[in-house]
Amino acid sequence: MAHRNQHRRLRTYAREMRKNPTAAEANLWSRLREKRLMGRRFRRQHVLVPFIVDFYCHAEKIVVEVDGKTHQHRRQEALDRRRTAYLCEEYGVELLRFPDLLVLNDVEFVLRRIWESFS
Repeated sequence: MAHRNQHRRLRTYAREMRKNPTAAEANLWSRLREKRLMGRRFRRQHVLVPFIVDFYCHAEKIVVEVDGKTHQHRRQEALDRRRTAYLCEEYGVELLRFPDLLVLNDVEFVLRRIWESFS
C-alpha cells in the first residue's frame, strides 16, 4: 500500500513538472513526442518509483535524463550515480544522460545517440 501511495504522490508531482519543462526538456520533447523518433513512444516526467525520470521509452527500456547545472556539483554527481545504478538494476533500463546545453545546441546528436541505443 505504501508503494501505491508513493506512486500516486509522484504521479501528481510529475503532472505538475510537465507544465514547466526546462528549455532543454521542451526542445527534446518536441522531437520525441508522438513517436517522432523511429516510431518509438516516449513518456515525459514518467514515474519509476521512487523517482521521476525525464523521458522513458518502455519498448526499448530506455531512460533519458537531461542534466542542468545542478548536476555538475560533486554531491549531485554521486546522487546521480546511485540513482542510475538503482534504476538500471531495479527496472533493467539503460539510462542515457545529456547536459542541457548539448540538448539545446545539438539535439540531432542527442537523438542519434538515443536511436543508436535502440535494440
